[in-house]
Amino acid sequence: MNPIRKIVIVGGGTSGWMAAAMLSHHLKPDVCRIELVESADIGTIGIGESTVPPFVGLIHRLGIDERDFMQATQATYKLGIKFVDWRQRNERYFHPFGAIGKRIGAHDFYQCWLRARQAGNTSSLQDFSPCSVMAESGRFFLPGEAQNTPIGGAGYAFHVDATLLARYLRRYSESRGVTRVEGTVGSAARRDNGFIEAVELEDGRRIEGDFFIDCTGFRALLIDKTLASPFEDWSKYLPCDRAVAVKTSSVMPIPPYTRATARRAGWSWRIPLQNRVGEGYVYASAFCSDQDARSTLLRGLEGPILEEPRLIPFVTGRRRETWRFNCLALGLAAGFVEPLESTAIHLIARGMDFFLRYFPDRDCDAALVREYNRRIGADYEEVRDFIALHYCATAREDTPFWRWCRNMPLPDSLQERIELFQGHGALREGVDELFRNASWQSVFEGMGIRPRKHCPRVDNLDMESITATLEMARQAIRGMVGNLPTHDEFLRGQSRTELIGRPLM
Repeated sequence: MNPIRKIVIVGGGTSGWMAAAMLSHHLKPDVCRIELVESADIGTIGIGESTVPPFVGLIHRLGIDERDFMQATQATYKLGIKFVDWRQRNERYFHPFGAIGKRIGAHDFYQCWLRARQAGNTSSLQDFSPCSVMAESGRFFLPGEAQNTPIGGAGYAFHVDATLLARYLRRYSESRGVTRVEGTVGSAARRDNGFIEAVELEDGRRIEGDFFIDCTGFRALLIDKTLASPFEDWSKYLPCDRAVAVKTSSVMPIPPYTRATARRAGWSWRIPLQNRVGEGYVYASAFCSDQDARSTLLRGLEGPILEEPRLIPFVTGRRRETWRFNCLALGLAAGFVEPLESTAIHLIARGMDFFLRYFPDRDCDAALVREYNRRIGADYEEVRDFIALHYCATAREDTPFWRWCRNMPLPDSLQERIELFQGHGALREGVDELFRNASWQSVFEGMGIRPRKHCPRVDNLDMESITATLEMARQAIRGMVGNLPTHDEFLRGQSRTELIGRPLM
């Protein structure tokens, strides 16, 4: 064995300190030292971050107290994403977390609902999503504390302040032995076999290591500038290439969801935190000038701005090899897919999960590297396809941008998913994918794509039984949600006391 004794993380921010936190949780400091090099002079992109449910699981696995985490990061709860004006203007739909309905006998809920709709039932698919119903009424409760109830299948995530998140993860990491080095990396030295031997700081210091993690953002100092890992450009599938972002004052009440509103040449986000709101406009420069984008963003704000808007250019795509030799790229250094489905932090965590799963020795066995790149590549492509679906299925023709989206080229993998679903509502499932059936069904339904037929097996069920079960489930969810605290009440910690004696059913 030739074990790794020292890992050097180049760059801080969310990706650097998340890598440090996960490594320090799994590796003892007397066995493997972890050093993180960052410069206070180099800013981070983070404005306000929206997460997905696996991040909640990560926080728990790291032994972090959820309430302490939320207070320290000024976080709020997130039940899903509300999409406004995406299919047509003045239309909206919701992509919820967690389950939608429960199996009826041996049959999939969606197929039963589809048969009922084809028979004239008027219920909405989201009537059977606890997250959608809670979001609609601005209410929240932890599903883990309501097991075996109508909301027990719900899921949730967080909206967090990205700067505060990085600080929190830094404290966590340093308390577990991670060493921070202040400085700016100027270059890297390589061995004869291509591996990185050390990074060299601009002040002349040299930091050696056995393995290096590139968290230098769009600069991609190690994975690109040093190791020249090719970049796969996805602009033909996702046309937006710029964003303008701003922080605004809080607006009450705080909604338990992210909002994504389609605009003339892209879309705008609204991420509500406890202390402020993160807002931005993601757009395609081929269809919109920077000045027009800035004006569009400022016109749509609900609260006064707290700082001047920031312009963020980007290219959508990923490194073909995010692990090359003895270097792993995370975050923006590894790739970028616009934040429509809040996947940035998830992809960082997945990158580290896979690295820990395929943890190498100093030789970095080539088979491990290939398998890692295959798995993380599949994750990026899944996210790409899911986001592209929001664009390509639009019925809008009111601007050149949306007309382009209606005729945009599709990856073969997405085209196959669409065709499979349009037949009998079947969904292709991969290994441990982020977006499960309920997510695809919600966006397909919201964007007007519905199967031509239901699965013939469902015809074995009595239609009256299906109708009665649907109505019972719909009423049970709404009845329980009506007794839940508001999102604001839950954030203030009133739920534990005020709900004592208040029936949840």
